[in-house]
Amino acid sequence: MYPLLENINSPADLRLLPRTQLPQLARELREFLVESVSKTGGHFASNLGSIELTIALHYVFDTPHDRLVWDVGHQTYPHKILTGRRERMDTMRQFGGLAGFPKREESEYDTFGVGHSSTSIGAALGMAVAAKTLGIERKSVAIIGDGAMTAGQAFEALNNAGAMDTDLLVILNDNDMSISPNVGALNNYLAKLMSGRFYAAMRQGSSKVLGIAPPLKEIASKMEEHVKGFFTPGTLFEEFGFNYIGPIDGHDLDALVDTLKNIRSLKGPQFLHIVTKKGQGYKLAENDPVKYHGVTKFDPANGLAGGKGGSGKPQYTQVFGDWLCDMAKQDPRLVGITPAMREGSGMVRFEKEHPDRYYDVAIAEQHAVTFAGGMACDGLKPVVAIYSTFLQRGYDQLIHDVALQNLPVMFALDRAGLVGADGPTHAGAFDLSYLRCIPNMLVAAPSDENECRQLLYTAFQHNGPSAVRYPRGTGPGAEIQQQMTALPIGKGVLRRQGRKIAILAFGSMVHPALAAAEQLDASVADMRFVKPLDAELVRQLAESHELIVTVEENVVMGGAGSACIEALQALRLTVPVLQLGLPDDYVEHGDPALLLKNCGLDAAGIEASIRQRLAD
Repeated sequence: MYPLLENINSPADLRLLPRTQLPQLARELREFLVESVSKTGGHFASNLGSIELTIALHYVFDTPHDRLVWDVGHQTYPHKILTGRRERMDTMRQFGGLAGFPKREESEYDTFGVGHSSTSIGAALGMAVAAKTLGIERKSVAIIGDGAMTAGQAFEALNNAGAMDTDLLVILNDNDMSISPNVGALNNYLAKLMSGRFYAAMRQGSSKVLGIAPPLKEIASKMEEHVKGFFTPGTLFEEFGFNYIGPIDGHDLDALVDTLKNIRSLKGPQFLHIVTKKGQGYKLAENDPVKYHGVTKFDPANGLAGGKGGSGKPQYTQVFGDWLCDMAKQDPRLVGITPAMREGSGMVRFEKEHPDRYYDVAIAEQHAVTFAGGMACDGLKPVVAIYSTFLQRGYDQLIHDVALQNLPVMFALDRAGLVGADGPTHAGAFDLSYLRCIPNMLVAAPSDENECRQLLYTAFQHNGPSAVRYPRGTGPGAEIQQQMTALPIGKGVLRRQGRKIAILAFGSMVHPALAAAEQLDASVADMRFVKPLDAELVRQLAESHELIVTVEENVVMGGAGSACIEALQALRLTVPVLQLGLPDDYVEHGDPALLLKNCGLDAAGIEASIRQRLAD
């Protein structure tokens, strides 16, 4: 079925093919990718768009000796297939299977582990400097998407790299543009010309000759900038100190191979601009790349089903999105901010209903936080919808630009806790720990859909910085009350009265704790707030029970359980405490229910841990 692809077990095999067979390999790889992802789910449209680039890179560069550093990793499935992992693609994003992103432990071809955006240029520059320092002849290539170029970190790395005498190639995979055939052919020709030895020698030679006559050199430099700027949009990257090449058609294998071969012999920082199409070769993905960015299992002949399917229960993301629209109708000061996660954060409806109050700041989490702080200074009430794992990137801004000034910015933290198939790079495993140590913060963790809506409302009324963290997916199925009511800040609620054992549960752990408590006849408190903590409820339960158990979907170290122990110490109460939560480790990808079970955070695991403690 795949006569060429089935014989490619490493890039070394790929490099044995004659160039004339590369287009056929690309077709086979595209067909295999559609077949594979349709069975497992995963990132799809971006991977279809990177097939020719991946083939050309491994064909021209001596990988893994030469370093390829991919940004984010949404486009690395073809890379995994060509680097010896084809037969394991049916395990993609499953427990014990292939990771959805590059992972150093998985393959020597995955030179840098990624999952967050805009790190490739800095990492590849570091590798280039390491090679130069150690005297190793090695090429370093960063492959970055156009969306990732919106982050400040990418430009910080460009600024640093352009000022260094280091061999580095940055490839901008621009999949938001299109090139007509005629213009594309012209650009391919110009790219070959500008990456060729004659152009490089001419440029270097003229620089030496004109160096003795500064006025002539300045004139020549301006002429060169004018000529290149007329044909290419590379002035910005030239100003950073890079030799800009392109744009070229990223699906033209001949142009890619020729250009990369020429660039490979050039010295100093090089910037290649290629243009690709998301979903290339699969019409449904080409027509709707957003829908087909990340997919569940589907029938390749019919595409993704129109409906969402599932249990019919609203996801927490939808609960937030509905609350945001309802709250905006009540308070004209509300503005919504997202760092390029409109769909993922549930803000599609809000953008349609309130376009003048919706702000997508691109992949720029640091800016999103400070931007919100500036709005709050002058009378607006910003709601920053952001994944827990991505707020980590704006931590300094959260402390200095929001919390230190006690500004009323609310953070809606989606994907709190384990996230399943996306793995440790996307897990919100640390937010309770890193948020509760910040003065002025209010931190809430709802246990179900209705409590999520009410705590969002409560936090929004708070005159200071706040965060409401909720998990990915659906909750237990609580009935959602449309009427919004502010809950008492810093107050939990006793959900079950038992004997001897008191379980202090936070957020998503309340319901498995209730199930475990039925078998143990234990008391269960839905703590609701991590900060301020309900110290009075902690005191009452400590004085009336023999064992306190804290349960949270956050790392144990420094988390909500630690807050409870601190409260007990402040109250000078001595009672045994068992802390349950995520381990001091990175939990790998897999089915969320299985991962929670492995961490002992399902009902059976909580019960077993408590029984073990009682037996000790």
